[in-house]
Amino acid sequence: MHHKSLRLTLLLAGLAMLGPFATDTYLPSFPAISQEFGIGALGMQQTLSTYLFAYSLMSLFWGTLSDSLGRRPIVLFALGLFCAGSIGCALSDRLSALLGFRVVQGLSAGAGMVVGQAIVRDRLSGAAAQRLIANIMMVFGLAPALAPIMGGWLQVTFGWRANFAFMASFSVILIASCAGALPESLPTASRQPLHLSVITRNYISAIVHPHFLLRCVAMGCAFGGFALYISAAADFVIRILKLPPTAFGWLFLPLIGGLVLGSSVSGRLADRFSGNAMIRVGFGVMAAAVSVNLIYTFSFSATVPWAVLPIMIYTFGLALAVPGMTMMTLGIFPEMRGLAASLQNFLQMLIFAVISGGPGPVWQCFQTGGRSVDWLAPRRHLLVTRHTACDGRRGRFRIAD
Repeated sequence: MHHKSLRLTLLLAGLAMLGPFATDTYLPSFPAISQEFGIGALGMQQTLSTYLFAYSLMSLFWGTLSDSLGRRPIVLFALGLFCAGSIGCALSDRLSALLGFRVVQGLSAGAGMVVGQAIVRDRLSGAAAQRLIANIMMVFGLAPALAPIMGGWLQVTFGWRANFAFMASFSVILIASCAGALPESLPTASRQPLHLSVITRNYISAIVHPHFLLRCVAMGCAFGGFALYISAAADFVIRILKLPPTAFGWLFLPLIGGLVLGSSVSGRLADRFSGNAMIRVGFGVMAAAVSVNLIYTFSFSATVPWAVLPIMIYTFGLALAVPGMTMMTLGIFPEMRGLAASLQNFLQMLIFAVISGGPGPVWQCFQTGGRSVDWLAPRRHLLVTRHTACDGRRGRFRIAD
Protein backbone atom coordinates (compact mmCIF):
# COMPACT_ATOMS: atom_id res chain seq x y z
CA MET A 1 0.00 0.00 0.00
CA HIS A 2 1.44 3.39 -0.99
CA HIS A 3 2.12 6.00 1.68
CA LYS A 4 -0.67 8.35 0.53
CA SER A 5 -3.19 5.51 0.28
CA LEU A 6 -2.23 4.25 3.75
CA ARG A 7 -2.59 7.75 5.19
CA LEU A 8 -6.04 8.20 3.65
CA THR A 9 -7.11 4.74 4.83
CA LEU A 10 -6.10 5.48 8.41
CA LEU A 11 -7.75 8.92 8.35
CA LEU A 12 -11.09 7.68 7.00
CA ALA A 13 -11.05 4.59 9.24
CA GLY A 14 -10.37 6.85 12.22
CA LEU A 15 -13.33 9.04 11.30
CA ALA A 16 -15.56 5.97 11.04
CA MET A 17 -14.36 4.74 14.45
CA LEU A 18 -15.95 7.69 16.26
CA GLY A 19 -19.31 5.91 16.26
CA PRO A 20 -18.15 2.67 17.93
CA PHE A 21 -15.92 4.56 20.36
CA ALA A 22 -18.80 6.81 21.43
CA THR A 23 -21.04 3.83 22.16
CA ASP A 24 -18.70 1.12 23.39
CA THR A 25 -15.90 2.87 25.27
CA TYR A 26 -18.08 4.02 28.15
CA LEU A 27 -20.17 0.86 28.52
CA PRO A 28 -17.91 -0.60 31.25
CA SER A 29 -18.58 2.61 33.20
CA PHE A 30 -22.36 2.11 33.38
CA PRO A 31 -22.36 1.00 37.05
CA ALA A 32 -20.10 3.87 38.09
CA ILE A 33 -22.16 6.51 36.24
CA SER A 34 -25.37 5.04 37.63
CA GLN A 35 -24.02 5.18 41.16
CA GLU A 36 -22.65 8.73 40.90
CA PHE A 37 -25.87 10.22 39.50
CA GLY A 38 -28.18 7.97 41.52
CA ILE A 39 -30.04 6.69 38.47
CA GLY A 40 -31.32 3.28 37.49
CA ALA A 41 -31.09 1.21 34.36
CA LEU A 42 -33.62 3.37 32.50
CA GLY A 43 -31.55 6.49 33.02
CA MET A 44 -28.43 4.74 31.77
CA GLN A 45 -30.32 3.43 28.76
CA GLN A 46 -31.20 7.03 27.91
CA THR A 47 -27.52 7.95 27.66
CA LEU A 48 -27.28 5.56 24.73
CA SER A 49 -30.72 5.95 23.14
CA THR A 50 -30.43 9.75 22.98
CA TYR A 51 -27.03 9.40 21.31
CA LEU A 52 -28.32 6.85 18.78
CA PHE A 53 -31.38 8.96 17.93
CA ALA A 54 -29.23 12.04 17.29
CA TYR A 55 -26.74 9.96 15.30
CA SER A 56 -29.46 8.53 13.07
CA LEU A 57 -31.16 11.86 12.50
CA MET A 58 -28.08 13.87 11.62
CA SER A 59 -26.59 11.16 9.42
CA LEU A 60 -29.36 12.08 7.01
CA PHE A 61 -27.88 15.56 6.49
CA TRP A 62 -24.09 15.50 6.86
CA GLY A 63 -23.50 14.20 3.35
CA THR A 64 -25.93 16.71 1.85
CA LEU A 65 -24.16 19.58 3.59
CA SER A 66 -20.82 18.32 2.29
CA ASP A 67 -22.21 18.38 -1.27
CA SER A 68 -22.72 22.12 -0.86
CA LEU A 69 -19.98 23.24 1.52
CA GLY A 70 -17.22 20.76 0.74
CA ARG A 71 -16.05 17.57 2.44
CA ARG A 72 -13.16 18.98 4.47
CA PRO A 73 -15.04 21.82 6.27
CA ILE A 74 -17.85 19.47 7.29
CA VAL A 75 -15.43 16.86 8.64
CA LEU A 76 -13.49 19.43 10.66
CA PHE A 77 -16.64 21.09 11.99
CA ALA A 78 -18.16 17.75 13.03
CA LEU A 79 -14.93 16.70 14.76
CA GLY A 80 -14.87 19.97 16.68
CA LEU A 81 -18.48 19.45 17.70
CA PHE A 82 -17.76 15.90 18.81
CA CYS A 83 -14.78 17.10 20.85
CA ALA A 84 -16.94 19.71 22.58
CA GLY A 85 -19.61 17.12 23.33
CA SER A 86 -17.04 14.71 24.76
CA ILE A 87 -15.56 17.38 27.01
CA GLY A 88 -19.06 18.29 28.15
CA CYS A 89 -19.80 14.66 29.01
CA ALA A 90 -16.58 14.39 31.00
CA LEU A 91 -17.47 17.50 33.01
CA SER A 92 -21.17 16.74 33.52
CA ASP A 93 -22.38 16.95 37.11
CA ARG A 94 -25.95 15.76 36.55
CA LEU A 95 -27.82 13.39 34.26
CA SER A 96 -29.54 16.10 32.22
CA ALA A 97 -26.18 17.63 31.30
CA LEU A 98 -24.77 14.22 30.37
CA LEU A 99 -27.78 13.49 28.16
CA GLY A 100 -27.48 16.87 26.44
CA PHE A 101 -23.83 16.39 25.62
CA ARG A 102 -24.49 12.84 24.48
CA VAL A 103 -26.89 14.35 21.96
CA VAL A 104 -24.08 16.64 20.78
CA GLN A 105 -21.86 13.59 20.38
CA GLY A 106 -24.56 11.78 18.43
CA LEU A 107 -25.19 14.72 16.11
CA SER A 108 -21.53 14.82 15.12
CA ALA A 109 -20.25 11.23 15.29
CA GLY A 110 -21.83 10.08 12.03
CA ALA A 111 -20.26 12.73 9.82
CA GLY A 112 -16.99 10.86 9.42
CA MET A 113 -18.64 7.67 8.23
CA VAL A 114 -20.98 9.41 5.79
CA VAL A 115 -18.60 12.00 4.34
CA GLY A 116 -15.77 9.48 4.29
CA GLN A 117 -17.69 7.30 1.84
CA ALA A 118 -18.25 10.29 -0.42
CA ILE A 119 -14.54 11.18 -0.25
CA VAL A 120 -13.58 7.70 -1.46
CA ARG A 121 -15.84 7.99 -4.49
CA ASP A 122 -14.69 11.56 -5.16
CA ARG A 123 -11.06 10.51 -5.37
CA LEU A 124 -11.19 6.98 -6.75
CA SER A 125 -13.24 4.64 -8.89
CA GLY A 126 -13.25 1.01 -9.94
CA ALA A 127 -10.80 -1.39 -8.33
CA ALA A 128 -8.92 1.39 -6.52
CA ALA A 129 -12.08 2.56 -4.73
CA GLN A 130 -13.09 -1.01 -3.91
CA ARG A 131 -9.66 -1.70 -2.44
CA LEU A 132 -9.67 1.49 -0.35
CA ILE A 133 -13.14 0.77 1.08
CA ALA A 134 -12.04 -2.77 1.94
CA ASN A 135 -8.91 -1.48 3.67
CA ILE A 136 -10.95 1.06 5.64
CA MET A 137 -13.30 -1.71 6.77
CA MET A 138 -10.35 -3.84 7.83
CA VAL A 139 -8.98 -1.10 10.11
CA PHE A 140 -12.45 -0.04 11.25
CA GLY A 141 -13.21 -3.63 12.25
CA LEU A 142 -10.73 -3.35 15.10
CA ALA A 143 -12.80 -0.65 16.85
CA PRO A 144 -15.44 -3.03 18.26
CA ALA A 145 -12.72 -5.00 20.03
CA LEU A 146 -10.56 -2.10 21.17
CA ALA A 147 -13.29 0.21 22.49
CA PRO A 148 -14.66 -1.87 25.41
CA ILE A 149 -11.17 -3.05 26.39
CA MET A 150 -9.89 0.51 26.46
CA GLY A 151 -13.02 1.65 28.29
CA GLY A 152 -12.64 -1.01 30.95
CA TRP A 153 -9.01 -0.09 31.58
CA LEU A 154 -9.82 3.63 31.77
CA GLN A 155 -12.69 2.96 34.17
CA VAL A 156 -10.59 0.89 36.53
CA THR A 157 -7.60 3.23 36.38
CA PHE A 158 -9.11 6.72 36.25
CA GLY A 159 -12.91 6.47 36.55
CA TRP A 160 -15.79 6.95 34.14
CA ARG A 161 -14.95 10.53 33.13
CA ALA A 162 -11.70 9.31 31.60
CA ASN A 163 -13.68 7.50 28.90
CA PHE A 164 -15.09 10.75 27.60
CA ALA A 165 -11.71 12.44 28.00
CA PHE A 166 -10.31 9.70 25.76
CA MET A 167 -13.00 10.42 23.15
CA ALA A 168 -12.12 14.12 23.25
CA SER A 169 -8.41 13.33 22.87
CA PHE A 170 -9.09 10.99 19.97
CA SER A 171 -11.12 13.68 18.20
CA VAL A 172 -8.32 16.23 18.76
CA ILE A 173 -5.86 13.84 17.10
CA LEU A 174 -8.27 13.45 14.17
CA ILE A 175 -8.72 17.21 13.87
CA ALA A 176 -4.97 17.74 13.68
CA SER A 177 -4.53 14.85 11.24
CA CYS A 178 -7.37 15.93 8.94
CA ALA A 179 -6.30 19.57 9.03
CA GLY A 180 -2.86 18.60 7.85
CA ALA A 181 -3.45 15.58 5.64
CA LEU A 182 -7.04 15.51 4.37
CA PRO A 183 -7.33 17.52 1.14
CA GLU A 184 -10.62 18.75 -0.23
CA SER A 185 -11.99 16.17 -2.68
CA LEU A 186 -14.98 18.11 -4.02
CA PRO A 187 -14.10 21.09 -6.25
CA THR A 188 -16.13 24.25 -5.82
CA ALA A 189 -17.48 23.96 -9.35
CA SER A 190 -18.94 20.52 -8.57
CA ARG A 191 -20.85 21.55 -5.45
CA GLN A 192 -24.61 21.71 -5.13
CA PRO A 193 -26.37 24.99 -4.30
CA LEU A 194 -27.25 25.34 -0.62
CA HIS A 195 -30.90 26.10 -1.32
CA LEU A 196 -33.83 24.33 0.29
CA SER A 197 -35.63 23.81 -3.02
CA VAL A 198 -32.54 22.25 -4.63
CA ILE A 199 -31.83 20.04 -1.63
CA THR A 200 -35.46 18.91 -1.42
CA ARG A 201 -35.49 18.09 -5.12
CA ASN A 202 -32.28 16.09 -4.77
CA TYR A 203 -33.67 14.08 -1.85
CA ILE A 204 -36.84 13.29 -3.78
CA SER A 205 -34.91 12.24 -6.87
CA ALA A 206 -32.85 9.82 -4.79
CA ILE A 207 -35.77 8.45 -2.79
CA VAL A 208 -37.84 7.64 -5.88
CA HIS A 209 -34.93 6.07 -7.78
CA PRO A 210 -35.71 2.34 -7.74
CA HIS A 211 -32.14 1.08 -8.22
CA PHE A 212 -30.82 3.32 -5.47
CA LEU A 213 -33.50 2.20 -3.03
CA LEU A 214 -33.05 -1.49 -3.84
CA ARG A 215 -29.30 -1.27 -3.30
CA CYS A 216 -29.77 0.55 -0.02
CA VAL A 217 -32.28 -2.06 1.12
CA ALA A 218 -29.94 -4.88 0.07
CA MET A 219 -27.11 -3.43 2.12
CA GLY A 220 -29.43 -2.72 5.03
CA CYS A 221 -30.71 -6.29 5.05
CA ALA A 222 -27.17 -7.66 4.87
CA PHE A 223 -26.24 -5.65 7.94
CA GLY A 224 -29.62 -6.59 9.40
CA GLY A 225 -28.14 -9.99 10.11
CA PHE A 226 -26.42 -8.26 13.02
CA ALA A 227 -29.75 -6.99 14.28
CA LEU A 228 -31.27 -10.47 14.46
CA TYR A 229 -28.56 -11.60 16.79
CA ILE A 230 -28.66 -8.44 18.90
CA SER A 231 -32.24 -9.14 19.90
CA ALA A 232 -31.37 -12.66 21.10
CA ALA A 233 -27.67 -12.60 21.94
CA ALA A 234 -28.05 -12.80 25.71
CA ASP A 235 -30.24 -15.91 25.53
CA PHE A 236 -27.95 -17.43 22.94
CA VAL A 237 -24.80 -17.08 25.02
CA ILE A 238 -26.22 -17.68 28.49
CA ARG A 239 -29.23 -19.99 27.99
CA ILE A 240 -28.40 -21.83 24.79
CA LEU A 241 -24.61 -22.07 24.91
CA LYS A 242 -24.77 -22.12 28.75
CA LEU A 243 -21.80 -19.78 29.03
CA PRO A 244 -21.25 -17.02 31.61
CA PRO A 245 -21.82 -13.36 30.71
CA THR A 246 -18.06 -12.93 30.48
CA ALA A 247 -17.96 -15.31 27.50
CA PHE A 248 -19.26 -12.86 24.90
CA GLY A 249 -15.79 -13.06 23.38
CA TRP A 250 -17.06 -16.18 21.65
CA LEU A 251 -19.12 -13.77 19.56
CA PHE A 252 -16.74 -10.84 19.26
CA LEU A 253 -13.78 -12.80 17.97
CA PRO A 254 -15.64 -14.54 15.10
CA LEU A 255 -17.37 -11.29 14.19
CA ILE A 256 -14.21 -9.21 14.06
CA GLY A 257 -12.11 -11.99 12.59
CA GLY A 258 -14.52 -12.55 9.71
CA LEU A 259 -14.84 -8.84 9.01
CA VAL A 260 -11.09 -8.19 9.03
CA LEU A 261 -10.25 -11.30 7.02
CA GLY A 262 -12.99 -10.63 4.47
CA SER A 263 -11.90 -7.01 4.06
CA SER A 264 -8.32 -8.11 3.52
CA VAL A 265 -9.33 -10.62 0.86
CA SER A 266 -11.64 -8.10 -0.81
CA GLY A 267 -8.84 -5.56 -1.05
CA ARG A 268 -6.41 -8.08 -2.50
CA LEU A 269 -8.91 -9.29 -5.10
CA ALA A 270 -10.07 -5.82 -6.17
CA ASP A 271 -7.80 -5.80 -9.24
CA ARG A 272 -8.83 -9.29 -10.32
CA PHE A 273 -12.60 -9.27 -9.89
CA SER A 274 -15.25 -6.63 -10.54
CA GLY A 275 -17.44 -5.19 -7.83
CA ASN A 276 -20.42 -7.15 -9.20
CA ALA A 277 -18.51 -10.42 -8.96
CA MET A 278 -17.47 -9.70 -5.37
CA ILE A 279 -21.04 -8.85 -4.44
CA ARG A 280 -22.30 -12.14 -5.84
CA VAL A 281 -19.61 -14.11 -4.06
CA GLY A 282 -20.22 -12.21 -0.81
CA PHE A 283 -23.95 -12.85 -0.82
CA GLY A 284 -23.32 -16.47 -1.75
CA VAL A 285 -21.04 -16.85 1.28
CA MET A 286 -23.63 -15.19 3.54
CA ALA A 287 -26.37 -17.47 2.21
CA ALA A 288 -24.16 -20.50 2.81
CA ALA A 289 -23.47 -19.36 6.37
CA VAL A 290 -27.18 -18.96 7.05
CA SER A 291 -28.00 -22.36 5.55
CA VAL A 292 -25.27 -24.20 7.45
CA ASN A 293 -26.25 -22.56 10.70
CA LEU A 294 -29.94 -23.37 10.25
CA ILE A 295 -29.15 -27.00 9.51
CA TYR A 296 -26.82 -27.19 12.49
CA THR A 297 -29.20 -25.59 15.00
CA PHE A 298 -32.08 -27.83 13.93
CA SER A 299 -29.92 -30.96 14.01
CA PHE A 300 -27.64 -30.57 17.02
CA SER A 301 -27.47 -28.91 20.41
CA ALA A 302 -25.64 -25.61 20.10
CA THR A 303 -22.08 -25.71 21.37
CA VAL A 304 -18.95 -23.71 20.78
CA PRO A 305 -17.16 -23.37 18.47
CA TRP A 306 -19.59 -24.85 15.93
CA ALA A 307 -22.50 -22.57 16.84
CA VAL A 308 -20.46 -19.41 16.31
CA LEU A 309 -18.36 -20.31 13.28
CA PRO A 310 -21.19 -19.34 10.88
CA ILE A 311 -21.00 -15.83 12.35
CA MET A 312 -17.43 -15.56 11.12
CA ILE A 313 -18.41 -16.93 7.72
CA TYR A 314 -21.27 -14.46 7.47
CA THR A 315 -19.16 -11.42 8.29
CA PHE A 316 -16.49 -12.68 5.91
CA GLY A 317 -19.07 -12.68 3.11
CA LEU A 318 -20.41 -9.31 4.21
CA ALA A 319 -16.94 -7.79 4.01
CA LEU A 320 -16.53 -9.18 0.51
CA ALA A 321 -19.77 -7.59 -0.68
CA VAL A 322 -19.83 -4.20 1.07
CA PRO A 323 -17.11 -2.39 -0.94
CA GLY A 324 -18.77 -3.20 -4.25
CA MET A 325 -22.23 -2.41 -2.90
CA THR A 326 -21.07 0.95 -1.59
CA MET A 327 -19.46 1.85 -4.90
CA MET A 328 -22.52 0.87 -6.91
CA THR A 329 -24.94 2.72 -4.65
CA LEU A 330 -23.02 5.98 -4.52
CA GLY A 331 -22.20 5.73 -8.21
CA ILE A 332 -25.84 6.28 -9.14
CA PHE A 333 -25.60 9.96 -8.17
CA PRO A 334 -22.04 11.11 -8.97
CA GLU A 335 -23.08 14.76 -8.66
CA MET A 336 -24.41 14.35 -5.11
CA ARG A 337 -22.49 11.49 -3.53
CA GLY A 338 -22.78 13.05 -0.10
CA LEU A 339 -26.55 12.99 -0.16
CA ALA A 340 -26.50 9.42 -1.45
CA ALA A 341 -24.17 8.39 1.39
CA SER A 342 -26.44 10.10 3.91
CA LEU A 343 -29.54 8.31 2.68
CA GLN A 344 -27.72 4.99 2.44
CA ASN A 345 -26.52 5.18 6.05
CA PHE A 346 -29.90 6.40 7.31
CA LEU A 347 -31.82 3.61 5.60
CA GLN A 348 -29.26 1.08 6.81
CA MET A 349 -29.76 2.17 10.41
CA LEU A 350 -33.54 2.22 9.97
CA ILE A 351 -33.61 -1.35 8.65
CA PHE A 352 -31.22 -2.37 11.42
CA ALA A 353 -33.56 -0.91 14.06
CA VAL A 354 -36.68 -2.50 12.53
CA ILE A 355 -35.10 -5.95 12.36
CA SER A 356 -33.63 -5.81 15.86
CA GLY A 357 -36.97 -4.73 17.31
CA GLY A 358 -39.15 -7.17 15.36
CA PRO A 359 -38.15 -10.61 14.07
CA GLY A 360 -35.36 -11.20 16.59
CA PRO A 361 -37.50 -11.55 19.72
CA VAL A 362 -40.01 -13.68 17.80
CA TRP A 363 -37.32 -16.20 16.97
CA GLN A 364 -36.69 -16.70 20.68
CA CYS A 365 -40.13 -18.25 21.10
CA PHE A 366 -38.97 -21.24 19.05
CA GLN A 367 -36.20 -22.36 21.40
CA THR A 368 -36.81 -25.98 22.32
CA GLY A 369 -34.69 -28.66 23.91
CA GLY A 370 -31.64 -26.43 24.22
CA ARG A 371 -31.71 -25.71 20.51
CA SER A 372 -32.18 -22.35 18.94
CA VAL A 373 -33.12 -20.88 15.62
CA ASP A 374 -31.49 -17.61 16.53
CA TRP A 375 -29.40 -18.27 13.50
CA LEU A 376 -27.07 -15.51 12.65
CA ALA A 377 -26.20 -11.96 13.00
CA PRO A 378 -23.49 -10.74 15.27
CA ARG A 379 -23.91 -7.44 17.01
CA ARG A 380 -23.33 -3.83 16.33
CA HIS A 381 -22.71 -0.97 18.74
CA LEU A 382 -25.89 -0.93 20.82
CA LEU A 383 -27.13 -1.38 24.34
CA VAL A 384 -30.46 -3.11 23.89
CA THR A 385 -33.32 -3.24 26.36
CA ARG A 386 -35.76 -5.85 25.19
CA HIS A 387 -39.14 -7.19 26.18
CA THR A 388 -39.09 -10.95 25.74
CA ALA A 389 -42.20 -12.05 23.88
CA CYS A 390 -42.14 -15.53 25.35
CA ASP A 391 -42.06 -14.95 29.09
CA GLY A 392 -42.86 -11.26 29.55
CA ARG A 393 -39.69 -10.59 31.51
CA ARG A 394 -37.73 -7.46 30.90
CA GLY A 395 -34.02 -7.93 30.43
CA ARG A 396 -31.03 -5.89 29.45
CA PHE A 397 -27.90 -6.97 27.78
CA ARG A 398 -24.84 -5.27 26.47
CA ILE A 399 -23.05 -6.08 23.31
CA ALA A 400 -20.10 -3.92 22.50
CA ASP A 401 -19.28 -3.20 18.90
